[in-house]
Amino acid sequence: MFLDKDGTLVENIPYNVDPACMHLAPGAERALPMLADAGFRFAVITNQPGVALGHFAESALADVHARLREMLHAIGVALAGFYYCPHHPDGVIPAYAVRCDCRKPAPGLVLCAARELDADPRRSWLIGDILDDIEAGNRAGCRTVLLDNGNETEWVLDAQRHPGHIARDLLGAATIIVGTSRPALAHAGAGTEVP
Repeated sequence: MFLDKDGTLVENIPYNVDPACMHLAPGAERALPMLADAGFRFAVITNQPGVALGHFAESALADVHARLREMLHAIGVALAGFYYCPHHPDGVIPAYAVRCDCRKPAPGLVLCAARELDADPRRSWLIGDILDDIEAGNRAGCRTVLLDNGNETEWVLDAQRHPGHIARDLLGAATIIVGTSRPALAHAGAGTEVP
């Protein structure tokens, strides 16, 4: 199970790296245990352009990762992996101001996570709150669910940007997924933090 972070797993606060301001998104406290009980593991796939744009140092993401693990542990769920892209082509930090294959809608992070977690993308799901998430999942070969929670504002659709399913929140997504699939991320495993 590949989850976008901001607006999907946690409440959307732009460029936030303060663990004290991180809170699970609506429906997550019920949805994640339901999915875990069905055999899914969870990997976060997130764009973090705040690094490239100079809003925070890449090292700040270690605390974000720790807070995510803590929040999920509190509801009885493990985090198998945390994968982020620190790049942005318009960044002000030269080392990160690049075009890359890990920034969604590119599928690079999803494919990296699948490889490291020994998951078959074709049997995996990606849940996100914008169509860039959906495109990344579709391009990686995943089944996809878009959370229609108001965060997608452009609705520019093409063949790669059509979600397989649409739900209002994570609980709605979990209900769809549990009813329609067998998990690819079926066994607990250690995740790797990668750029």
